[in-house]
Amino acid sequence: MLLVLLLALILFGAGFALKALWWIAVIVLIVWILGFAIRPTASGGKRGRWYRW
Repeated sequence: MLLVLLLALILFGAGFALKALWWIAVIVLIVWILGFAIRPTASGGKRGRWYRW
């Protein structure tokens, strides 16, 4: 009985973590797409990079 409860707790925790990771991935994707849409213009009229890699 204890093993079944422990397994259920682990699976629930993994499911919650995966759902949270999906939401984080969606938010990062939206920010990444917005970064391409609203890039600042660099010197010379070219579109600059919005990230610093």
